[in-house]
Amino acid sequence: MSADRPTSSSMSRATRLAARLTAPDDSPRSVVRTLGRLGLAGVLLSAGTGHLSSLREEFQAQVPIWVPLDADTVVVGSGVVELVLGGALAVVPRRFRPLVGWVVAAFFVAVFPGNVSQLATGTDAFGLNSDGARAVRLVFQPVLVVWALWATGAWRAGGDPGRRSGDGAGAA
Repeated sequence: MSADRPTSSSMSRATRLAARLTAPDDSPRSVVRTLGRLGLAGVLLSAGTGHLSSLREEFQAQVPIWVPLDADTVVVGSGVVELVLGGALAVVPRRFRPLVGWVVAAFFVAVFPGNVSQLATGTDAFGLNSDGARAVRLVFQPVLVVWALWATGAWRAGGDPGRRSGDGAGAA
């Protein structure tokens, strides 16, 4: 242990938790990536909760008519998936994060046709009541995919989702 690093007995519980979240690399990039991962977890947990509660009807309006399932079944199912993925982003050990990142990215790709359908059919939901607003939303779906891959280190792990992201093993 280096002399400029406090011992575990002198660190507060919050400091130890922060160190564990960013260990072994506590560089600013690692901290930002951790915050990005936890932020995305929060987005998914919030959306999943909305699917199962007060926003359920809004989400049902977004299910394309060509989906061969009941709209409520799709909304409940996707809400459960979002809760599971958000929880996984928040708590999985570092070695599984790239895999979770790829699964989250795939989920965002899988729901993209629903967003395209909302634009094509002119369906109003979540305040998206113009084609312009619905089109802008489409731009943000790829941002979510990139966010998932970056925040979990999946991007650096390449095509092997089981490969450790290398957090702390070098440059972020």
